[in-house]
Amino acid sequence: KIAKPLTSLTQKNKKYEWGVEQEDAFLSLKDNLCNALILLLPDGVEDFVVYGDASNQGLRCVLMQRGKSVIYTNHKSLQHIFNQKEFNMRQKRWIELFSDYKCEICYHPGKANVVADALSRKE
Repeated sequence: KIAKPLTSLTQKNKKYEWGVEQEDAFLSLKDNLCNALILLLPDGVEDFVVYGDASNQGLRCVLMQRGKSVIYTNHKSLQHIFNQKEFNMRQKRWIELFSDYKCEICYHPGKANVVADALSRKE
């Protein structure tokens, strides 16, 4: 909701106009990111876990550090993406993005992902 005036600037066939509403949204977003309630430097030795929820209205994530880096998704076919032999361009971009990281993709049913569910309901 905070970034909506900014994301609307990226819409196709829409004139890019930076006004007071966009500036306020940017400053609010910057303030929320810089003044998060819990903001710690990560321990470079430990791996990370990210729980996230994405919708048309936005993206919310929690970065946790423990064990090895695992990506949990409710998109079951993603757990097999690294084993495919042929990719379309979109898949190639994702593979390239993840190639720099040692990570595992695991299926996690949406209803069982209580962290992401809680994030999506947060106002």
